[in-house]
Amino acid sequence: MKTKQLFKYGAGIVVPCYNEEERLRLSEFSRFFKTDNTTFFCFVDDGSIDGTKKIVADFVTKNPQRAQAVFLSFNQGKAEAVRQGIKTLIKTHKFQFLGYWDADLATPLSTIPEFIGKFQNNRALVAVCGSRILRLGASIQRSVVRHYIGRVFATVASNILNIPVYDTQCGAKLFCTEHAEVIFSEHFISRWFFDVELFARSIELMGREKTVNSIYEIPLSKWHDQGESKVTWGSIIRTPIDLFRIYYHYRNRVD
Repeated sequence: MKTKQLFKYGAGIVVPCYNEEERLRLSEFSRFFKTDNTTFFCFVDDGSIDGTKKIVADFVTKNPQRAQAVFLSFNQGKAEAVRQGIKTLIKTHKFQFLGYWDADLATPLSTIPEFIGKFQNNRALVAVCGSRILRLGASIQRSVVRHYIGRVFATVASNILNIPVYDTQCGAKLFCTEHAEVIFSEHFISRWFFDVELFARSIELMGREKTVNSIYEIPLSKWHDQGESKVTWGSIIRTPIDLFRIYYHYRNRVD
C-alpha cells in the first residue's frame, strides 16, 4: 500500500481535462511552482481524444513531486472526473484542503493562496468558492450571453437550495479535507451541474444554517473567459431537467 505523502498546510487540487491540448497552459503551473511549494495538482484526463493525455503525462513525469495524473478510459463528464481526482488524492496524499480548478485557468492559480488564507482566518469554514461578481476594481471578463444565462441559472439554483449563493458554477472551489471526503463520496446526478449538488450535500450534512455560515464565496479579483466552453448546447438544453432531478433527489434530504 502506498504511503501517503504529507504536505503541511497544503492543498490538493484536481484539474479536470477533456480535449484541452490547445488551451492547457502547463507553463502557468510551472511558474506557479516557483512561488508556491505546498499545492499539489491531480490532472484527470476525462477520455480525451486529442493530445491532452500525452502532454499531461509528460508534465507529471517532469514534476512528480507536484503533480500526478488519472486517465479515464472514456469520457464521463466533469462531475465524475473531479470526483475520481478527489478520491485519488485522498488515497495517495494527505492534505489540509482539497478542491478543483478549471483547466483553462480562467481563475488564475495565484488566487489559490487567497483561498487558503480565508480558511486560516476563519477556522469555522468548510469551503471557499470563487464568485464571479462584476464590480469596480475587479477584472471579470465574460460574454454577455454566458453572463445572463449564468445569472438565471444561479438564481434558480439558489432558490432550489434555499441559500443565498451567488455563483454555484465557478470552477474554483476548495474544501476542508474532512468535508470533501463526505460530499464527494457518492456519484453525482448531473455530469455538469454537480456544483449545485455539492451545496445540497453540505446542507444535508450540516443543516442549512451552518452551511450558510461555513461556506464563503470569495469575489474574484480576476476571471477571464477563455473562449470555447466544454458545456455543449445539449447540456444547456438539459439544464432544466438536471435541476429538476437535483431538486427532486435532495428535496427531502435537505428540508
